[in-house]
Amino acid sequence: MKSVLTYLLFLCFCVSSLTGFSQNSPTSSKRQEATFTVRGSVYDAEFSKPIPQVNIEVNGGAYTTTNSVGDFRIQVKKGDELVVKHKDFETVYYTIKDSERIKIVVRANEEGFQNAKKSQGITFNAAIDSAETYLKTDIEKSLQYITNALTASGSTNENSQVYELLGDVYVYWKQYDLAISNYRISLQSMDANSVKLKLAKAYWFNKNHQESIAVYNGVSSSDLSNWQQVVLHEGLGDTYFSIQDYQKALKAYNTALKAASKHNIKVKITDLNSKIAQVFSETGNENKAEDYFDNAMKLASKETESRAVEEKVKVADFKNRSQNFSDEIELRKQAIQDIQNIEIDSAIGVESPLTVQKQNYKIGNAYYLKKDYNSAKTYLEKSINEASAKNDLVVAKDAKRKLSEVYSSSGEYNKALETYKEYTDLVEALYIKKEQEIIQAARFSKEIAEKQNRITSLESDRQLSESKYQLTTERNKRQQLIIYSLIGGLLLLLITAYFMYKYIKQQRLANNLLALKSLRSQMNPHFIFNALNSVNSFIASNDERTANRYLSDFSQLMRSVLENSEADFIPLEKEIALLELYTKLEHFRFQDKFDYEINVADNVVVSDFQIPPMLLQPYIENAVWHGLRYKTTKGLLSIKIDKKSDTEITITISDTGIGRKRSKDLKTDNQKKHNSQGMSNIQKRVSILNDMYQDKVDVNISDFQDLEDAGTQVVVTLKKD
Repeated sequence: MKSVLTYLLFLCFCVSSLTGFSQNSPTSSKRQEATFTVRGSVYDAEFSKPIPQVNIEVNGGAYTTTNSVGDFRIQVKKGDELVVKHKDFETVYYTIKDSERIKIVVRANEEGFQNAKKSQGITFNAAIDSAETYLKTDIEKSLQYITNALTASGSTNENSQVYELLGDVYVYWKQYDLAISNYRISLQSMDANSVKLKLAKAYWFNKNHQESIAVYNGVSSSDLSNWQQVVLHEGLGDTYFSIQDYQKALKAYNTALKAASKHNIKVKITDLNSKIAQVFSETGNENKAEDYFDNAMKLASKETESRAVEEKVKVADFKNRSQNFSDEIELRKQAIQDIQNIEIDSAIGVESPLTVQKQNYKIGNAYYLKKDYNSAKTYLEKSINEASAKNDLVVAKDAKRKLSEVYSSSGEYNKALETYKEYTDLVEALYIKKEQEIIQAARFSKEIAEKQNRITSLESDRQLSESKYQLTTERNKRQQLIIYSLIGGLLLLLITAYFMYKYIKQQRLANNLLALKSLRSQMNPHFIFNALNSVNSFIASNDERTANRYLSDFSQLMRSVLENSEADFIPLEKEIALLELYTKLEHFRFQDKFDYEINVADNVVVSDFQIPPMLLQPYIENAVWHGLRYKTTKGLLSIKIDKKSDTEITITISDTGIGRKRSKDLKTDNQKKHNSQGMSNIQKRVSILNDMYQDKVDVNISDFQDLEDAGTQVVVTLKKD
């Protein structure tokens, strides 16, 4: 009996942790309140002199300025963002990590840009080479040298090179929209197959799959080099794989592999064997997938150590999908040894799949699936320790949650509960970190867009100067040149408006996702408490068999609710199963008050429809608690799913209870003061989902019949995706 109650407490904690995610834990509150004084200084990079009267601000709160020797002190918390502003240099943003002294080195605003324009000695080739040198390390310097190259450019061919390189810079820094624009500008100056291939790849990165396919198909393979032919078909395969057209992806990869083998391009042979294996894996042909993965592993072992371990990890993932956990574990252990050897020579970022903490986590998960809980605990704890040491909150969070599941499965419910609490604390910390990353990414995109506009303006200015020169010698073209200038200005405005629109749209989507996360309903708390009271009464009356049966159904319902808690929509058949289980539990407690029926019309294909999880539960709960349980005679709860059209179905929840008016009249004064949040949250949730998914759900509530017990009828109209 004690273990039953402990398990119940664990289930309640899981639900409360998810439904009350935004509440601060005592640990997080203490962490938020811990402040300290940080000292710093601001220096000019060129003259190594301190800069006085610099504005220092912390997240719009604490404020100070630098003194005559450029020093400052300010109260901060770990994770705060320091904003450093001055009229003579661009704003600097710095995230506080600890209490160590900060030294901020800045450059005078616009100085480098103006010097570049005035520089007479720099050549086009030198500027291009310098831009390539800084491409992966310093985007600002790279863009500065690209500006210099554009200034020094003297032909359409050189212009094409500048914009191609500009596209390369934006691809590396994941600004794919800007990369696409610049590759297209490059192609306008000179039609080059190498740029077309890069443009197609940029479209793929930006998830413009049809545009990517169109560009690839528009390239004449007879004009390509051997390497470019392989890149072309490999790129086509990648795009078809992304849209799950596996037959075309396989054909493209095989064509690329044939060309790579013919011309002995070893690097691509390895990559293509691996990608073909992934196609077979996705299509369920595990034998062929294993053969190609074996080929890729053998070929990768002859290349660099990092490429070899990358392939081992891919094969380990394949072994996991095919439930060959023993081979998966062995491969990941080998991968860990290789990764540790690689880390001696070079650091591996936490975003890479080739990290020790990720491999330990996946080994722990494999042991968990094998039900070897002791080994699973060992590797999950290793993963947590390694992730904590490297500040990898994502892996630490996943490992904590998995460790909680392991403890629960092995019967250590107290440890499971404690570990799950640590997991929720990590979720909160990760949420704060991601929020800061989103802000920083938005700021980075804004700054890059401004630099792109500057480059565009420079090109426009140069073109305008040439136009003015031509006006002095060709007066008959004056009107045409004015029109071109106006069109250029209009295009610049349209580009700016496009980026502003995209930014606003992203912000709106982010706000909707946050609202959905806070409003996504789970089971009503008083149902959980009443269910626990029912179990308690069964136990008190020594009806242990009934208590166990009820508890089993209740646990199954809670587990299903938790599994679907993060999704906006789930398959309709899952929702029907949840409703059957929930209604069964309610009927179990009020057998003398109502009977129920759930009917799905024969012409309804439930697998074709998606529905927000637990959307219908509050209406069923209202029918039972506010309608049927007050009847003096036995009532009926009916749930019917009918086809309305080829793209719509209706879900009708009707009851023969006392009706909304009589239910309201029966409420006590105290009950009237309490506003139910369940129905309000459902309305808000439906509104947000309809805004995001174009009016997918419609709800209508009315009286069911014209009798004293009027009952209530809820009609939910659901559209197909």
